[in-house]
Amino acid sequence: MRTALSGLTTRGRCLLAAGFAAGVCAAVLNERDLLRVAAFVIALPLLAAWLATRARVGLHAARYLAPSRVPVGAASEVKLDLRSTGRLPTGGLMLEDTVPYALGARPRFLVERLPRNTPTSLRYPLKPVMRGIQQVGPLMARITDPFGLAEFDRELAGRSRLVVVPRVVRLAGLPGGSGMGAGDDGSVRLRAGQGEDDAVVRPYRQGDDLRKVHWRSTARRDELMVRVEERPWRGGTTVLIDHRVHAHRGSGPTASLEWAISFAASICLHLHHFGHQVRLVSEDGRVLAGGSSDGGHSDHVVLDSLAALQGSHRRELSGGTDPGAGQEVIAVLGGLSPASAEELIRYRPRGTRSLAVLLDVNAWSGGGDNGAQAAPDPEDARRLLAGAGWGVAIAKPSASMQQVWQELCASAGTRGPSFRSEVG
Repeated sequence: MRTALSGLTTRGRCLLAAGFAAGVCAAVLNERDLLRVAAFVIALPLLAAWLATRARVGLHAARYLAPSRVPVGAASEVKLDLRSTGRLPTGGLMLEDTVPYALGARPRFLVERLPRNTPTSLRYPLKPVMRGIQQVGPLMARITDPFGLAEFDRELAGRSRLVVVPRVVRLAGLPGGSGMGAGDDGSVRLRAGQGEDDAVVRPYRQGDDLRKVHWRSTARRDELMVRVEERPWRGGTTVLIDHRVHAHRGSGPTASLEWAISFAASICLHLHHFGHQVRLVSEDGRVLAGGSSDGGHSDHVVLDSLAALQGSHRRELSGGTDPGAGQEVIAVLGGLSPASAEELIRYRPRGTRSLAVLLDVNAWSGGGDNGAQAAPDPEDARRLLAGAGWGVAIAKPSASMQQVWQELCASAGTRGPSFRSEVG
């Protein structure tokens, strides 16, 4: 009874008080008709509260997301299955599903009548505008009687997980002249780590040094073969994503950090499409995806790791080691100071293929961001990196990702002398 009384609305409490007052007046005046009216007025809110309580206990719901994993801007549909196991039909049911702001407004439903043991389905769309691991729910139900005398709230359906992965842009082309290119015999290969030099042979070409003829292979193949000295190539590429908060500008889905994450995801999936093994790391060297020998190279693993990636409060770019671990590197960087560029160059082995996309983050904030200090000019870092043999492209919000990627591919063919020294 105490639980039922706690659910009375202001209208129900006023009616109950009026009934008791009428009962007192009927007893004083000895009016039996007034006493009957008082008894009815008292019983009505109590009966309404009891029925609403019974309906709350017998109410069940389940939530289904289809699909439960979507890219930014795509739609997902939520299905709510309601069922009442009470002895009486449920009416006056108000439902509100808890939805994060990044998924839109909270949907509300009014169910006038919910038949007993008959499932009722409700549907509504979700169109996320921000990546992340989002929690949908719980479903809140407010049960009222037809007269509005009592109401009870109940939490239904719990929480459901929606993974919003970054938007992926289809890219075209690959940087030539490296392990990411066509892979001809004379191309520069990756150095996967320390180890003994491996002998690789190819057919003799006009102008090759005869001192490099590999006589054992020549005798076996009955064709003049020359020796190419290089380290074992494991065909891996490291994609570095700079997610330091102070290195980016803007907020929400149009922030430079979101652009960088989307571009890194596009690169990873593009390289996967050509059969390359990709290792995704953060600016501090932490491996986000691709650390294992099997499932780490899945598109889903890369996208899920980027969906959950949050901004870092680190100030330094490098962790004091080579972020590529000897592999080729494609770095997607935010605001980069000349000192950070020099530190990045210092830990990269000379001659190892390195590419970088520098975001002009000031363009994302129009030159400032809520009073934040302007980021360094990317041209300064570009000159330092290009002088060390890096291929560099500068990204602005006005340029498409495909345009930036084409510029990066073109810069791969104009590397400095320190890179070309590995050839031959």
